[in-house]
Amino acid sequence: MGQSLFEIAENLRDANKKVQLIYAFNGSGKTRLSREFKELIVPKDPESEDDSGVKVLYYNAFTEDLFYWDNDLENDTDRKLKIQSNGYTNWVLVEQGQEPNIASHFQRYTNDKLTPKFNEGFSEIRFSFETGDDSDSEFVKISKGEESCFIWSVFYSLLEQTISVLNVAEEAERETDQFNDLQYVFIDDPVSSLDDTHLIELAVDIATLIKSSTSELKFIITTHNPLFYNVLFNEFSRVKKTKKWRLEKLFDGSFSLVEQPKDSPFSYHLFLLSELEKVVESGDIQKYHFNFLRNLFEKTSTFLGFNNWEELLPQESRQAYYNRIINLSSHSKHNGEEISIIEENDKRVLSFLVGEVKRMYGFKSAVN
Repeated sequence: MGQSLFEIAENLRDANKKVQLIYAFNGSGKTRLSREFKELIVPKDPESEDDSGVKVLYYNAFTEDLFYWDNDLENDTDRKLKIQSNGYTNWVLVEQGQEPNIASHFQRYTNDKLTPKFNEGFSEIRFSFETGDDSDSEFVKISKGEESCFIWSVFYSLLEQTISVLNVAEEAERETDQFNDLQYVFIDDPVSSLDDTHLIELAVDIATLIKSSTSELKFIITTHNPLFYNVLFNEFSRVKKTKKWRLEKLFDGSFSLVEQPKDSPFSYHLFLLSELEKVVESGDIQKYHFNFLRNLFEKTSTFLGFNNWEELLPQESRQAYYNRIINLSSHSKHNGEEISIIEENDKRVLSFLVGEVKRMYGFKSAVN
């Protein structure tokens, strides 16, 4: 029997888990669920005298509506992204001074030369490409995907600051009391326009940040992207108090929330193997392929019942292989520290390990 989205929201609240990860196809009601959840936690009651602070922090399509373009139609030169006045961006930009962090996160997922420049009142942003000299760069209108990345970077900077504040156990010692009442963070499809490389990076970043939270803060993440879901699934596989769901919209307009089994419902590991075989054959091995390799080992270890994926590595030089995969599949804080060039020895290591996982665990070739 189906449920309403409000009833689904009640299920999520009553589950009382640190992390809840939900997969759903587009059009299944993810964004509406985030609104229903907020209404459940903070009902709209004009007669209420409850003056407590923020209880739910959420990112969804409505967050993006806070930003809109002025395309300078008359002169077609001064294109800028404007911010509707609201407490959310005011706290991030004016009170907390997160402008440098926002720019750093944005460049990391897009282009390290594409620079956002805020006006003095933090009500609008212009974008330009750094030229490396004193010459001025023309202001550009960024793509819809880049715009989505920028808006996510604003939220992510706020989330970083929030988790840092709440990790201070004693309320009196926190730098602000604004988030003392915060209970939930609801993230709906943060950036779906990223390529696979940056999407994996984004998922790992979110998981790392959430795992750093030591407060009672709870997180709900919804997505329609199988890759994003599977990376998060693996990242949270060892986190206690985690639940994975699948949200479905039924024919009668009601909804179903089904708990997923311990292993991911997607055969994403076969896709990973296929991609790895292709790059081994072509020789075009990039740094992010070590993320693929790590995820392949994680998925295979889950299926085979191993507690740690490194147990699947060849016993000879196991620790060396493990350290190399960890180093090459991890992401540094700053874009400038990333090294995309892979040494020939590392290419040989990846090729060898792909062959070994197929030989030792009975995978058939995933390439036709």
